[in-house]
Amino acid sequence: MLRALVPYLAYAYVTFVGLTTRLKIVRGEIRRDFNAKNQRFIYAFWHQRQVYFTWTHRGAGAAVLVSRSKDGEMIAKTMRLSRIEEVRGSSSRGGAAAVREMMEAVRSGLDIGLTPDGPKGPAREVKEGSVFLAQRLGIPIVPIANALSHKLVVTKAWDHYHVPLPFGRGVVVYGNPIEVGPDDDLQAKALQLRAALDLVTQEADALVS
Repeated sequence: MLRALVPYLAYAYVTFVGLTTRLKIVRGEIRRDFNAKNQRFIYAFWHQRQVYFTWTHRGAGAAVLVSRSKDGEMIAKTMRLSRIEEVRGSSSRGGAAAVREMMEAVRSGLDIGLTPDGPKGPAREVKEGSVFLAQRLGIPIVPIANALSHKLVVTKAWDHYHVPLPFGRGVVVYGNPIEVGPDDDLQAKALQLRAALDLVTQEADALVS
């Protein structure tokens, strides 16, 4: 019963946080330009900060890669309530099926979202599977980050997970797109994505400090 209720409680809570938080978007034209050209892309963001994106990207026309675990099912339900689609699997488990589902999502006009260090870490380490997906799908990666002035940091979590709190300031920062060509070295691209994600995360943190 509790697991069934959690997605609805999470959705209601994030809605409350979103309505009481002053939001600033940095370089939002990156997303708008892709949308104007009807070009699909991959949102990449650290697992630590995924909660607030269920507010800032509600109804954004995206499908997010979610693990097949029981916790993943609760996350998927919360996203569906937030008008965000889900693809079940990961870059390592259920990967082949996930790639097929994401290809279908892209064909249907959805962008893709993923956490390159999820679902279990190590924190802020980009798995090569993330850039492999961009290579297979043939679409660029856009690194994004959010930060809030009011938040709870779960220090016992592997990534020091951020839980947004209301009545503060929030920011979403977009980074420059990263292309992954068919002949590109995936390890090098993973390092490039990590550096880009760290950069937008530092920028976001500075804007709410």
